[in-house]
Amino acid sequence: MTSARKIIIDTDPGQDDALAILLALGSPELDVLGITAVAGNVPLALTEKNARKVCELAGKPETRVFAGAIRPMVRELVTAEHVHGRTGLDGPDLPEPQMPLQEKHAVDFIIESLMAHEEGEITLCPLGPLTNIALALNREPRIASRIREIVLMGGGFFEGGNVTPTAEFNIYVDPHAADVVLRSGVPVVMMPLDVTHKALTTRARIDAIRHLGTRVGEACAELLEFFERFDEEKYGTDGGPLHDPCVIAYLLKPELFKGRICNVTVETGSELTMGMTVVDWWQVTDRPKNALVMRDVDADGFFTLLTERLARL
Repeated sequence: MTSARKIIIDTDPGQDDALAILLALGSPELDVLGITAVAGNVPLALTEKNARKVCELAGKPETRVFAGAIRPMVRELVTAEHVHGRTGLDGPDLPEPQMPLQEKHAVDFIIESLMAHEEGEITLCPLGPLTNIALALNREPRIASRIREIVLMGGGFFEGGNVTPTAEFNIYVDPHAADVVLRSGVPVVMMPLDVTHKALTTRARIDAIRHLGTRVGEACAELLEFFERFDEEKYGTDGGPLHDPCVIAYLLKPELFKGRICNVTVETGSELTMGMTVVDWWQVTDRPKNALVMRDVDADGFFTLLTERLARL
């Protein structure tokens, strides 16, 4: 049996972040070295607390959670309470966490972990704005060659944006950080809106999770029912897109996804298109290919995997 893949989850929970964390904690193929929180969907004081709430829901209070960047690198923080609710995890009534927040800063943890492990041993899994990852790359450039890959949720091209006409939320919140990551030379796998909008939380899929008959299953169903209301009204679909768990699902079953390697550049200059991920899908420029950009997902296979792993918690 191969050893578990070592990952660090960087996140701004968020209901879909919560499902991604639970998917990882329910999967023995993954060794979650730590969870680093960043400001994004809600401010940092809530995202770090929410990460601990989710670890306790999973029955994994030994998981280490670190607080990171309180704001983006350059711009003012933009949050999304209109989507995620006041707490970021509106839906179920999750108790205040008892497990401690680690004293070390998230950026220090990322750097020290990468420097202490063998080259190519750790995968970074950002589910929110890329501030912590970019700050780590800027502070210690030697980590770039040590990262196995960065598998991130962010961006959009054919689907456009979800917070502006051209920008997806995670990239829009900190486009300068995304630019650092995509220029770093680290192998990047990108889960944009083009793929996550095909992973819809239909009524049948939520019912399957609720029918697990566990505390985790009921809490996840309540999280998803709150989360999907915004996108159902916006897009007129049965269910909303389940973004962040696509990152973890890719690590477990990459065959669920299809995409291609191409160049991705982030707009950081124009207010009109700030945070747009310009994907050279058709290779019409000579810009170097820097990301494996996913466009399709086996949605039934994805939700089967998610439900099966949630059942283990």
